[in-house]
Amino acid sequence: MLPTGAKDSQFRDSSQKVHPQPMEDARNQNPEALESLISKIFMNVSSLKSAYIQLQAAHTPYDPDKIQEADKLVVSELKNLSELKHIYRENNPKPFCISPQDSRLAAEIQEQQSLLKTYEVMVKKFQSEIQNKDSEILQLQQQIEEADLKKAKLEKNLKLRGLSSKESGPGGENGFFAVDLTPDLFLSAVEAASKAIHDFSKPLINMMKAAGWDLDAAANSIEPNVLYAKRPHKKYAFESHICQKMFSGFQQESYGIESDAHLVDKESFFHQFLALREMDPLDVLGQSPDSVFGKFCRTKYLLVVHPKMEASFFGNLDQRNFVAGGGHPRTPFYQVFLKLAKSIWLLHRLAYSFNPNVVVYQVKSGSEFSEVYMESVVKNLVMDETTCERPKVGLMIMPGFSMGGTVIPSQVYLSGVRVAE
Repeated sequence: MLPTGAKDSQFRDSSQKVHPQPMEDARNQNPEALESLISKIFMNVSSLKSAYIQLQAAHTPYDPDKIQEADKLVVSELKNLSELKHIYRENNPKPFCISPQDSRLAAEIQEQQSLLKTYEVMVKKFQSEIQNKDSEILQLQQQIEEADLKKAKLEKNLKLRGLSSKESGPGGENGFFAVDLTPDLFLSAVEAASKAIHDFSKPLINMMKAAGWDLDAAANSIEPNVLYAKRPHKKYAFESHICQKMFSGFQQESYGIESDAHLVDKESFFHQFLALREMDPLDVLGQSPDSVFGKFCRTKYLLVVHPKMEASFFGNLDQRNFVAGGGHPRTPFYQVFLKLAKSIWLLHRLAYSFNPNVVVYQVKSGSEFSEVYMESVVKNLVMDETTCERPKVGLMIMPGFSMGGTVIPSQVYLSGVRVAE
């Protein structure tokens, strides 16, 4: 047996052979390679910061091309940094013992990894913003295309309304005008104008009721000598008032509206009729507020709607003053009026498109009723057969028109006539 001391000595010698000292880290084995890697990491982070700054700058002002270029640069630098991370992990397995230098390097790497994650989040955020901006750009492009189409249509119509279109006559050779100038076309325009008067009277009467007006007194002030068969028939007094104001000056070629442009031929009138026929009057006035049509609307509004009436409706005269000053408000009431003005204006343009002109005639209150030139707006009348006297006209609701040998009767309300129940 060996002495105890010999055993310990032998054991120590054996231990030194079986359990060597911990492995030196890669930095001690290859310090130049590690220093080179760290240098690349810092250079890469510096480049990443620079690319990130470019990406931010590309958003103010917003420049899609610069944003995409900077985005690609950021992604490229992130990939490079990720590759350096993998290279370090592959060549530097975790040591058994960590020296203070290793701890500092690990902390630096951890900081860079944290920075890397922050940049990745920011890049995703910017990519999302880019997609949203691209979507907005696409929508704006579509809106621009629609606006261009609308602008082209408006320019074409305004060109016609401005009397500068001489490509063809009514129903011309190029087929641009698909409407024929016929008595039926004029009759349909008369019916549309009559309906527009009726439609505008409804909100006018409703607003008078809401403002506390005495409708009986108001109807009597328009025409005091009318005997109404029914109280609801007094609505025709307001329709008659609207008609009288709107058709004032209709028999004149200029409609009593001053204009710098002189209409010299029938085609000009028909071109204007066609140009305005399918358009929103507010769109037309938005393009040319001081056009002849704009002056017509302004003049007729101030005639039809009395100041006292307007003050009771709205509590002030702001809208009236705005119209008188040359404006065309986008209020609901004024827009309803514009539909009426458009229908009467189109009828006038069409009347002077015919050769010879369509002749308008009006019927005065108290005139004898004529079945040839007049038509009662109330159909179920009961005539008094005990007297030879013909019914008398109480109100003219719509004037009549003569087109050569064709007569479009005036619409009237007869006074003192009974209505069948």
